[in-house]
Amino acid sequence: MIKVAINGYGTIGKRVADAVAAQKDMKVIGVSKTRPNAEAYVAKQREFPLYIADIAKKDAFEKAGLAVAGSVEDMCRAADVVVDATPGKVGATNKALYEKIGVKALWQGGEEHALAGFSFNSSCNYKDAIGRQFVRVVSCNTTGLCRIINEIDKEYGVNHVHAIMVRRGSDPGEIKKGPIDAIVLDPVSVPSHHGPDVLSVLPHISITTMAMIVPTTMMHMHAIQITTKKPVSKERVIQLINAHPRLGLIKKTAGLKSTAELKEFAMDLGRPRADLWENCIFEDSIYASDNELCFFQGIHQEADVVVENVDAIRAMMGAEKDAAASVAATNAAMNFKTIQNNH
Repeated sequence: MIKVAINGYGTIGKRVADAVAAQKDMKVIGVSKTRPNAEAYVAKQREFPLYIADIAKKDAFEKAGLAVAGSVEDMCRAADVVVDATPGKVGATNKALYEKIGVKALWQGGEEHALAGFSFNSSCNYKDAIGRQFVRVVSCNTTGLCRIINEIDKEYGVNHVHAIMVRRGSDPGEIKKGPIDAIVLDPVSVPSHHGPDVLSVLPHISITTMAMIVPTTMMHMHAIQITTKKPVSKERVIQLINAHPRLGLIKKTAGLKSTAELKEFAMDLGRPRADLWENCIFEDSIYASDNELCFFQGIHQEADVVVENVDAIRAMMGAEKDAAASVAATNAAMNFKTIQNNH
């Protein structure tokens, strides 16, 4: 049984904790919080031992009815692997602790590739993560890009990818971020960080990315154009999507044409937190002619990296050497069947 600590029980951490707890070969030995807020009460309800970054705040937690199991260092020492889900750029400050203890650790896409020296996507480079001490799971957008680009590259060869990210302004639970009444270029310059981030996983791919932020909290939307080395077939692309365990096809017959409708569908399906762990590729948007492929895909920023974290843990611990077997185990434990299997 792999003992997993979750350092940072927020948007991603709480989801990873639930996903880990569902696995037959893993156990959550603790989660961390910096203050006694609503998520700390959720951790208590889930019966996850609660550790705190500043042990001097123990009284504040206990006065709030939250038992404290110890410090973050205590938690990390008890773990086989630590999932660092602290806010972006904060995780880098924790590396010294993990090195001192000698524990394996993985970070999220908000950190730089250089921090771990290896960026992970289960569809692309699972075997290269086996036995590593440090791993970085790439961001939600990069995860979605890597999954589909890799499949197209294996089948047709990729000459170039041009991807435009229409990004949500903030997560649904955040109230500090905008924009309220604007479309913000993020950044104005080209490429956005997403292209170089894809290269940390798929270094041979030629890609240009552009990004903007819009006033929504639901999901990101990608407009993708791929030029291929061989002529591309729409029917075959659909077959590839249907065969992939984390590519979801939104069928034309479902009548869905927005992120709001996607989230509503996920809620109706009974998905935990209405999470969409797969790419949501709109069937009716797929255009294939000669060596050009275009499509729209929705990416749920809170969810698609969650399953990747679980696979990264398994690879780092050497618990499963085969990527497909790990993905199947993760998905089965979470009762995750891609969205096309539900409509």
